[in-house]
Amino acid sequence: MAEAAAARHYRRGGARRVTASRRLAPRAARPPAPLSWQRAGSGGGGRAEAALRGMEPAGAPPQGCGPAREAEEPPGSPALPPEELQGGQPARQSPGEEALPAAAGRERGCRGAGPQGPPGRAARGRGRRAPGRRGGEEGVRAARRPRVTVDSSKAKTSLEALKISLRQLRWREFPFGRRLPCDIYWHGVSFHDNNIFSGQVNKFPGMTEMVRKITLSRAVRTMQDLFPLEYNFYPRSWILPEEFPLFVAEVRMMKDSDPSWKPTFIVKPDGGCQGDGIYLIKDPSDIRLTGSIQSRPAVVQEYICKPLLVDKLKFDIRLYVLLKSLEPLEIYIAKDGLSRFCTEPYQEPSLKNLHQVFMHLTNYSLNIHSGNFIHSDNVNTGSKRTFSSILCRLSSRGADVKKLWSDIISLVIKTIIALTPELKVYYQSDIPAGKPGPTCFQILGFDILLMKNLKPMLLEVNANPSMRIEHEQELSPGVFENVPSPVDEEVKVAVIRDTLRLVDPQKKKRKDTQCQTLEHVSEANEELLDAGAAERPESDSPRSPEPGLPSLCLKQVFPKYAKQFNYLRLVDRVAALFIRFLGVKGTTKLGPTGFRTFIRNCKLSNSNFSMASVDILYIDITRRWNSMGIDHKESGMCLQAFVEAFFCLAQKKYKSLPLHEQVASLIDFCTQRAKEVTTSIPCPSS
Repeated sequence: MAEAAAARHYRRGGARRVTASRRLAPRAARPPAPLSWQRAGSGGGGRAEAALRGMEPAGAPPQGCGPAREAEEPPGSPALPPEELQGGQPARQSPGEEALPAAAGRERGCRGAGPQGPPGRAARGRGRRAPGRRGGEEGVRAARRPRVTVDSSKAKTSLEALKISLRQLRWREFPFGRRLPCDIYWHGVSFHDNNIFSGQVNKFPGMTEMVRKITLSRAVRTMQDLFPLEYNFYPRSWILPEEFPLFVAEVRMMKDSDPSWKPTFIVKPDGGCQGDGIYLIKDPSDIRLTGSIQSRPAVVQEYICKPLLVDKLKFDIRLYVLLKSLEPLEIYIAKDGLSRFCTEPYQEPSLKNLHQVFMHLTNYSLNIHSGNFIHSDNVNTGSKRTFSSILCRLSSRGADVKKLWSDIISLVIKTIIALTPELKVYYQSDIPAGKPGPTCFQILGFDILLMKNLKPMLLEVNANPSMRIEHEQELSPGVFENVPSPVDEEVKVAVIRDTLRLVDPQKKKRKDTQCQTLEHVSEANEELLDAGAAERPESDSPRSPEPGLPSLCLKQVFPKYAKQFNYLRLVDRVAALFIRFLGVKGTTKLGPTGFRTFIRNCKLSNSNFSMASVDILYIDITRRWNSMGIDHKESGMCLQAFVEAFFCLAQKKYKSLPLHEQVASLIDFCTQRAKEVTTSIPCPSS
């Protein structure tokens, strides 16, 4: 109880803060302790998992592999095809704008990922080589190219990592905003800015709402109804308070059928973050229903009692995922992530240890306050390590790391497929088609727990994963300093920098220029060969568009593996019908007239299902969803309610098929009928 109180009541009021940039002395590496794990079984799966077995992740390291960052890729990471390097060159200074220094002192980068410096350490404070004749000519050409501009005025906690990334890319930052439009706007929290009419924003409208615990649980549950075997990576969940009676009844039924079953449940407030308000229970009667749960809805989930342990400690994985585009869907996964450890040896939950948050909860924001928390400069030790170091240990003990990466990739793609239908509704509401507005991308934080059999389980998705690369350390009571975190910096700077490289708005222009340059070089070489030149002049050799930058740490998984997963995108197609019949663009709910138009155009009413029955269906489902507190800003049928109505219609029309086949058949039927109605509308005479 004292630990929970310490986590809840940590105070810094009136404290004097000291900012420092020193680095902690490296701790002595401890010999690896035995792992508590079992080889993953061959059961389960589904079509997507079976297809993913054909993927070729990077080969696992041999027995006794060295430090995890010595290789270009972590062991077992997906070996996707190498992507062409893209990036910026130094640009000529614009009038009235401050130029970047030629050599930014103490630049930090992705350690061990590039040619600069020894493995495991980034080049810091290095000066650039003085340009010779060739460098001078290229510098003049580069100066003619406009640099990418980034508005960082709303970056908040990701600011330091963003600044380092921009220095490495040599892009132009506007920390206080800019009157002229910028190429990229980097927001720290969410997308709520109607004054951006062009460029790109690093947030999607509605993403913060979509990954809240209740909304995520509903989205995954819809997919579990359609594809139960494919979506078995998310713990069984109930939404409180509305499903409390159902939760009590189901737990009682399961206990009656299996008296030996002694479950543990974890209660998570819907809007909570950083471990706030989370607690464990052994029985539904232990839920704190008075007061807080009524005003603060929550999700209760079955607790995973047999996690994989490293050094006898429970840990989870923070994996960074880039959603680069919704339409077409484009997903990238970082080759490395963070492993966040508990600070007390794990024991299975009991009435005696349920309250011990440092044993059961992996949240960094909680464990940082434990006296056992270890800050380390070594990626293989400490309370926060790189995921690649864990993979290396698993691989050295014979685990099937290739299968583990395939399962993680499958989990990420399936989760994003569950989230995208409603995201598209939010997107068309904030940025309607045909109107000026920015395009969006976003870095998501996936929190994944590995079970003892190496099966990954999704804990939650973070719309705003922390990108801080330092932590506070208390020098004396009330006096703190900011200390750089090498593990955070190694992973997070690479993710932000390579995200910017992937969304670089000038990439296409540079590609076209490079193609023209290569054609000229090829013609010049042919002339030299015809003239009997012994050697090709060095100045004519093509150069990398991003000299000095490492290869991308983000690898595409979709649409690369689209064929294996497209059959799961049924709700996405239902959402397309929903958006089609919304009527007024910019809305997120379907009115009764729009629903009746959908039924008529798709010819779903008949003698057994009259338009009066249609109205009753609309009223019943809409009233129930609105009673759940789902977005009362607009009246009408939200997407989740429309999906439920669509499933009811599919079951009425195709009774003998499994649910996913019923839904797929009705989608095909409605799409065809809607097209016929569209093509039959006569064009106005000129």
